Order: sequence, then structure tokens, then C-alpha cells
Amino acid sequence: MQGTVDGFSYGLVTPVAAFLMACLGGALGLRCTTRSLRHRDSFKAGWLALGATSIGTGIWTMHFIAMMGFSVRQAPIHYDLPITFASLGVAVLMVGIGIFIVGYRGATALTLVTGGTITGLGVATMHYLGMAGMRLQGRVEYDTLTVATSVVIAVVAATTALWAAVSVHGFLASLGASLVMGVAVSGMHYTAMSAVSVHLHGTEPVKGTGDTATSLLLPMLIGPAVFLILAAVVVMFDPLLVMGDPDWQGPAARTPHRPGVPAPRHVPSYGEPANWTARPAGRGARRSVPRGGHRSQDW
Repeated sequence: MQGTVDGFSYGLVTPVAAFLMACLGGALGLRCTTRSLRHRDSFKAGWLALGATSIGTGIWTMHFIAMMGFSVRQAPIHYDLPITFASLGVAVLMVGIGIFIVGYRGATALTLVTGGTITGLGVATMHYLGMAGMRLQGRVEYDTLTVATSVVIAVVAATTALWAAVSVHGFLASLGASLVMGVAVSGMHYTAMSAVSVHLHGTEPVKGTGDTATSLLLPMLIGPAVFLILAAVVVMFDPLLVMGDPDWQGPAARTPHRPGVPAPRHVPSYGEPANWTARPAGRGARRSVPRGGHRSQDW
């Protein structure tokens, strides 16, 4: 018996929420990767790890928010928790490998393609491993051509994201790159879901252990909360990171001294003498006169 598959049980609520989560994870991950490339200091590995965790967790959370809208009308769906969270580990690990390759080997064409391929395969592996954790009284089948298309989309999206991390600067440009990444990841997910068909073994409800889609709601809510807190911490301690300011330059490079331009006027503090108008020393020279109009004492 063929099951009736519905990927939008809650209408546009789950696709929009999933898209926003993909954008949030991508935005934070891309900015962390950019920071690691600009600053070759002891925190480089930390920024790369934070970027990998942000992207991997964002994609994983996006996947299961979208899966909350997936249903088979003739059979309830359960999820195996160990496999479900194993897919999270795979996503973070493989995204991390791709990001570290670009972070430490440089942003050459070869490293971008290599890192993007590994990252994209990690996204696709996360998706299909998460699908493998789905339990229902039936057999899930896939269309081979559509699956291959979804993998290609994942690889292209990941490569584009890594390129954006090293090439795109400024707040608006980074926002645009994050939106494009969200569209690409969401497109990959729903392309992969269009390859799914379910062949039911019977009409009786499935009996077994596992968590329902509703019981997975709590982890889905924790994920966005963690992302928001993490983004707030990054903005609080390094607002230039989000705004895309060229922070690889030193303070002197940002405000260079130009000959012929007077320095900002110094405001004297309490007890400090006012500014004096100096006169050239020599024959016929007058005493220095303060701006207040009183003559100074000869020295």
C-alpha cells in the first residue's frame, strides 16, 4: 500500500521557520570563518570551530523543524534518538573539516572546491542519516536522480558559502550571502524530500519505542535560543565582526595622520594652562600671548 506523503502539514510555518534557522546558523558561521581568516592569532581555531558548530547545528535544526511538517497520513512517525543526534555530530564534524581546510590552507580555488565538497557531502549525509532515524510502519524509498540532484545542490551551496566567507565584506553583503545560503540549504532539503515515497506494510499503527515529531519540539526550541544567545555574545564583544569592518587593519591604518591637516583641538583639563599662541623667537619678537588676552610673564 502506498502512503500519502505530506511535507507541509502546518502550511508555511515550518518552511519559514526552517529557512530562518538556516539563515541564522549560516550568518553566524560565515562571520566566524571570516574572523578566523583575518586574524591569525591563537583564537583562529576557536573561531573556526565556532563557525563549524554554528553552520552544522543550524542546518540540523533547520532539517528537523522542516521534518515536523512531514507526515504520512496512514501511519504515525517516530524518531530514533541515537541516530537523530548522530546526524548532528556528522554535520558538525564534516562542516568543520571543510572550514578548517579553507581556514588553514588559504582561500584558493582548490581549497574552496575541496572544502565545499566535504561540507556539502556532510550536509547531505546529515539529511539522509536523519531520515534513516525515522520510524514508521512501512518502507521509505527514494528516487535516485532526485537524490543525486539534492547532493549536487548541497555541494554547490557549501562551496558558495565558503567563497562568501572569504570574499564578502560589509553588513548588507553578509546579510545577502546568509539569505542565499538559507535558500540553498532549504532548497536542498525540499528537493531531497521530493524524492521520498513510502510503501506501507499494513494499516495498523506502528508500535515501538521512539520519540514523536511533537516530542522533538523542545530540542528545536533550544537550538534557536542557543543561536540567539551566541549571536548576542558575538555582537556584544565584537560588533565590528558583524558589521564587516576591515578589522584586520590596526588603529593607525583606520585613522592615518595626513600632513597639513591640524590635529583635533585639545581641551585643557582642570589645572592645565590654556593654549598659548607662540611667536617666533628673535629680534623684535613679542611675548607669547594667551588666547584670553592677558600678557604672559617673560621667561
